[in-house]
Amino acid sequence: MVYAGPMAQVHGGRLVSKALARHGVTHLFTLCGGHIQAIYDGCLDDGIRVVDVRHEQTAGHAADGYARVTGRPGVCAVTAGPGVTDVVTAVANAQRAGVPMVVLGGAGPRALADMGSLQDMNHVELMRPISKWSVSVPSTDRIQEYVDSAFRVAQANVPGPVFLEMPLDLLMNYAGDDAPATAPAAPPRPGGDPAAVARAAALLRDAERPMFIVGSQLRWSPRRDALRRFADAVRAPFYLNGMARGALPHAHPGLMSRSRRFALSQTDLCVVLGTPFDFRLEYGRAISPTAKVVQIDLDGSELGKNRRVDVGIDGDSGVVLEQLLAEVPDKTAAAWLSAVREAEERSRAKMLAEIASDGDPPNPLRVCAEIGKRLGKDDIVIGDGGDFVATAANVLKLEWPQLWMDPGPLGTLGVGPGYAMAAKLARPEANVVLVYGDGSFGFHALEFEAMVRQGIPVVSVIGNDAAWTQIRRGQVELYGEGRAPATSLDFTRYDRVVEALGGFGACVERVEELGPALDEAFRCGRPACVNVKIAKSDFRKGAISV
Repeated sequence: MVYAGPMAQVHGGRLVSKALARHGVTHLFTLCGGHIQAIYDGCLDDGIRVVDVRHEQTAGHAADGYARVTGRPGVCAVTAGPGVTDVVTAVANAQRAGVPMVVLGGAGPRALADMGSLQDMNHVELMRPISKWSVSVPSTDRIQEYVDSAFRVAQANVPGPVFLEMPLDLLMNYAGDDAPATAPAAPPRPGGDPAAVARAAALLRDAERPMFIVGSQLRWSPRRDALRRFADAVRAPFYLNGMARGALPHAHPGLMSRSRRFALSQTDLCVVLGTPFDFRLEYGRAISPTAKVVQIDLDGSELGKNRRVDVGIDGDSGVVLEQLLAEVPDKTAAAWLSAVREAEERSRAKMLAEIASDGDPPNPLRVCAEIGKRLGKDDIVIGDGGDFVATAANVLKLEWPQLWMDPGPLGTLGVGPGYAMAAKLARPEANVVLVYGDGSFGFHALEFEAMVRQGIPVVSVIGNDAAWTQIRRGQVELYGEGRAPATSLDFTRYDRVVEALGGFGACVERVEELGPALDEAFRCGRPACVNVKIAKSDFRKGAISV
């Protein structure tokens, strides 16, 4: 036996960074705090870029955004006490959206626990309801073990956030570097039970009016490309939501977006993949009561929740699509597809006049269409807002590797800067466009300073209608113009805020100014803000906001 010498001793912060590096982490998002400085020191040695922000919520959203772009868990580090409480909203958002992330939380020395040390509080219990796993690392020599477990838990089944509390003394103490030499294993993604798949296939073969709703779980599937093959073979309407947007080319004959209500009311078989029966499907009641329902989900406890299903399949969306394709290699519902396409085109025709509008101030649909003209094949669009963002989601035509990123079903405002910073760092060759509501801009506007200082150029476009319009529209209808407090804003020059922080700013009030302002924002190489005063539109009239 050859003597290998004594095991190298490194401090706890370095053990954290070495474990992160093994999992492919390239960026750590953070706001500084004394409890977590040792982690930064380790990151410098292991080639992990430390990206600092101006609010811990942004650090959390950045970790979430990094995961959405790369497919791997994003990581943020926040200091004890208020550092942890500030990141709570981002963690809750990731949990509801099913996004894997690892939150490293500082804490006072374990020896001083419950004695009133600076920023001492029970972080673990705070995080438990909004994470897949919340735990305090017990000792320095187990740090790498717990980081490995955090990545495994975050990615297993339905992905989600994990919280690791790391007391100050654990990070400062030394322990042996005995990390395993093998790379971490890919997360398992189960297929469906063959008998259940066979029952679903039989329903599909017999259906005259089948439709498919595909949700965010497709993003995490190792077989997510199966959707394209399946949609080519099974010619029926497909509706994509969340992180599944872009999985089919916009020109695909089966891809629909504006006819979902019609299809749901007429279908005889609705296949729902990776989408819960929540408010987006009216808790399952949006589907025709006479239709057969097949539900596929990574969380078996979601199967049949709020709506009876005929077949429930606990499995990965892409893997199950491959299983179904083997059972049903070819099917055409031509008359049904034609009827849905007709409803789709009727709805889209109502949009065209507003998209082509030359009136001043610019119509919001026109603004979104102008953004779309400037997007390249790898670009990323982030939605942070209500009415204007929902308009963009209907107008912009995206196809993978282009990405659409919005908060998801928790509806969190303020996600934009964190998502944008992470997206640009994870995919530096892409243009990253942040579609903003004027209300949302106010949440984390100072993050533009962090972007300027750290050389992270993103393009933000604010649809400025001087209101929280998604809320105000219904408020005025219910109570009247004179009884609608708290939802009005001013036409504020947010572009000047970004200019003052070192970025590019432009204010647009006329259609003729829009194109040149967007072109300059795209080519300036700095964080940019195009603040567009937009006209009123009835496009979103009647949209729910609760």
